[in-house]
Amino acid sequence: MPVESMQTSVVTHPVLKSANTTPLDSVAATMTRACEVSIVMPCLNEAATLETCVRKAQHWLRIAACDGEVIVADNGSSDGSVEIAERCGARVVHVPIRGYGAALFHGSRVARGRFIIMGDSDDSYDFSNLSPFVEQLRGGCDLVMGNRFLGGIKPRAMPWKNRYLGNPALSRIARLFFRCPVGDLFCGLRSFSKEAFDRMDLRTTGMEFAFEMVIKAGLLNLRIAEVPTVLYPDGRSHPPHLRPWRDGWRSVRFMLLYTPRWLFFYPGLLLVTVGVLVGGWLLGRTRHIGQAAIDVHTLVYTAVAVLLGYQAILFAVFARIFAFTHGLLPKIARFERAFERLTLETGLAVGFALLLVGLGGSVAAFLGWRAAGYGPLSYEHTMRAVIPSALAMTIGVQTIFASFFLSVLRLSVR
Repeated sequence: MPVESMQTSVVTHPVLKSANTTPLDSVAATMTRACEVSIVMPCLNEAATLETCVRKAQHWLRIAACDGEVIVADNGSSDGSVEIAERCGARVVHVPIRGYGAALFHGSRVARGRFIIMGDSDDSYDFSNLSPFVEQLRGGCDLVMGNRFLGGIKPRAMPWKNRYLGNPALSRIARLFFRCPVGDLFCGLRSFSKEAFDRMDLRTTGMEFAFEMVIKAGLLNLRIAEVPTVLYPDGRSHPPHLRPWRDGWRSVRFMLLYTPRWLFFYPGLLLVTVGVLVGGWLLGRTRHIGQAAIDVHTLVYTAVAVLLGYQAILFAVFARIFAFTHGLLPKIARFERAFERLTLETGLAVGFALLLVGLGGSVAAFLGWRAAGYGPLSYEHTMRAVIPSALAMTIGVQTIFASFFLSVLRLSVR
């Protein structure tokens, strides 16, 4: 069930330790001196390339005359990456939770800068050319995405399946589902304001962090811009942490779970609509299309379509409320107002009404059978009463159970 899948990637907020400060009892403890730009690099055993990335970022800060800092969010490196970062003068934040998203979240959380630039520490991005990002932020943008398709992809820098299949397709899905004006959803070099970071309230700890950021920015109507970015072959001495097929599927799954309208509501609404229209057409009598006689056998399938569609719509409601409750989606005022009217008592009343309608139809069918001496009946006539009655009872019971479950989802907990 989607709520379980979504729940496994929610970020917790432990106390962090910084290599350049005393243990951090709160985020406020790190805010000793504000600056304009914080450059955050997630790190997990990047000793081969980390110094190059840090030096490039520091060089850019000097030539751009920009007041800033370099933060290395270490995810448990054991190859000397921490020592390298400290030697280079970067601020190291130790992140106990494993995951790309966890490292970036906590690195950004303790950043002192008004603007934050995040980029991978594998030397695939040029940290010595960050001015286009800062210029867009200074101009009022909330999120600035790098676009490698506009800036150029060097030979062997990106696998063909990512370049021609995964990234373009998933970027189109993001534009369709969430109206996000991005052409390179997975670019690892991007920037955002600290205010936007706080508003997005990011929760995922894994690779989903990258597109959760874009999705939430779109849903919050933040101002998004793109700048050309060059992608170089990474300088790692070990295989990349990314797994294209696994991470691609995780991306699709996450986006579908993040938009229950497309995964549950719209398919469910289509099934209910088709089932009701075709079922209503068949209730009166047998219908003929050419030489084919459409009878109660088809009516059974229309009832199944209505039932499955209703279940899908309920799942959409459950997923949306779960996402609101856990901060995965920003709350929508009109949605909140609609569900304020859907109280437990209202759901129970509707459910019991449908149950009574179904029971009434079933009793009528039973009385007709008794009038016929409990003998054989014409199924063409009796099933036209039995099928809708059974469907009404089933949906009524589902509505009663769903009303109780919705009340549980909406409970306020400490």
